[in-house]
Amino acid sequence: MIGFIRFADNLSAWFGKAFAWLIILMSVGTGYEVFVRYVLNSPTAWALDVSFIMYGTLFMMGGAYTLSRGGHVRGDFLYRLWSPRTQGAVDLVLYVLFFFPGVLALIFAGWKYAARSWQYGEVSVNSPAGVPIYQFKTVIVVAGILLFVQGIAQVLRCIIAIRTNAWIEAEEDVQETEDLLMQQASAAEKDNHI
Repeated sequence: MIGFIRFADNLSAWFGKAFAWLIILMSVGTGYEVFVRYVLNSPTAWALDVSFIMYGTLFMMGGAYTLSRGGHVRGDFLYRLWSPRTQGAVDLVLYVLFFFPGVLALIFAGWKYAARSWQYGEVSVNSPAGVPIYQFKTVIVVAGILLFVQGIAQVLRCIIAIRTNAWIEAEEDVQETEDLLMQQASAAEKDNHI
């Protein structure tokens, strides 16, 4: 079980980090568009579509990574007070009742949506540039499959939490800036008192 959890976490992390670079491309593309639009008075026909495509791809492909790191929104005003065993049992029920049906619907509906788009070589209707978007519709299916794999890992985490009353945490790979600053401030304060 732990082997599969680590595999799924690593797979989700790889895709999440690989597609995170789209934020740089989006920033460069938007900066370029602002420059040519307002300085050169020559706006592009494709910038809006490309930024939508990149943002949508980033959002979809980061979903499994966010799930693996417990980053999705959770109403935890009660949840955080429960033992890991109770949390695992509740999570397990919610995964079975809501998560997997939703993700399976995403995969199957996305497959039909992408296949249709590939069939007629769909282009964006939002701009006169006719930016092809059929290849990006496939992202829906890939993101759904990644979520499904990560969901299985999350269910295995729930089972382990029910059995052991402890959660198997994902490996730490990023740290919030404010957490890092607080640690540095705390370390500096300790050094000053010595």
